[in-house]
Amino acid sequence: MLVHRPGSVRRALSALIGILAALLAMTIALPGAAFAAQGQDDKAIPHPEDDWAGSQILKHEGGSTAGEAPTGLLATVEGVDVSSHQGNVSWSTLWSSGVRFAYVKATEGTSYTNPYFAQQYNGSFNVGMIRGAYHFALPNNSSGSAQANYFVDHGGGWSKDGKTLPGALDMEYNPYGATCYGLSASAMVNWIKSFNSTYKARTGRDPVIYTSTSWWKSCTGNSAAFGGVNPLWIPRYGSSVGELPAGWGFHTIWQYTSSGPTVGDHNKFNGAMDRLQALANG
Repeated sequence: MLVHRPGSVRRALSALIGILAALLAMTIALPGAAFAAQGQDDKAIPHPEDDWAGSQILKHEGGSTAGEAPTGLLATVEGVDVSSHQGNVSWSTLWSSGVRFAYVKATEGTSYTNPYFAQQYNGSFNVGMIRGAYHFALPNNSSGSAQANYFVDHGGGWSKDGKTLPGALDMEYNPYGATCYGLSASAMVNWIKSFNSTYKARTGRDPVIYTSTSWWKSCTGNSAAFGGVNPLWIPRYGSSVGELPAGWGFHTIWQYTSSGPTVGDHNKFNGAMDRLQALANG
């Protein structure tokens, strides 16, 4: 007959508790377990350095990447947009080539800031360019208001100095999953409205909206709610701007190539220099 002594039982239970505690600690240390414990506003961003204005457009919509400037347009001003993908940028080279304005990625979601932002944002200003900042939106990551505040707090503000463009909201295909970030058309429209109203309250300016017609139709139901308020920055890598999203009768900026000289993304402002200055001055 097998007899269990009280001391042996206590030691066995103590050892079992130790093993369970060790296993629990290992589980908490696993990335997936930590991520599951985070709130919605704290979601990790896997590769923000790979997300820039237009990074998903070519993947989903294609188009020419010849890098040749469109011809036969009315008066336009040449511009570029950059992110950490470009690293330190030779602004003097771009200025010498005729580039006169720039948009610089500042933020993504509510946790990422471009580590090259200062060199890019201040460098473009220092050579004489009119420049602005843009935010890569992640509508499933946190609220529009939260992302607008994060953007303004990390370089996306505006000042009436004649050299600062209103901040831009980059709305494009989700680089991490579902095209429309799991939001319905009405929810997406409300998210953008939340970003807009917060940005306007913080800066006094309506943000520029960067988006493609195809994405806009798919993810907002081709909403016409913003065309009378927000300037449109549209990407299309071809010989013309093409169809615009509902609500906009004209575009303000056209991203016409992803493979231009010095840096890839080149843009045309739809007007002469004095109109670009007017946009900066508000």
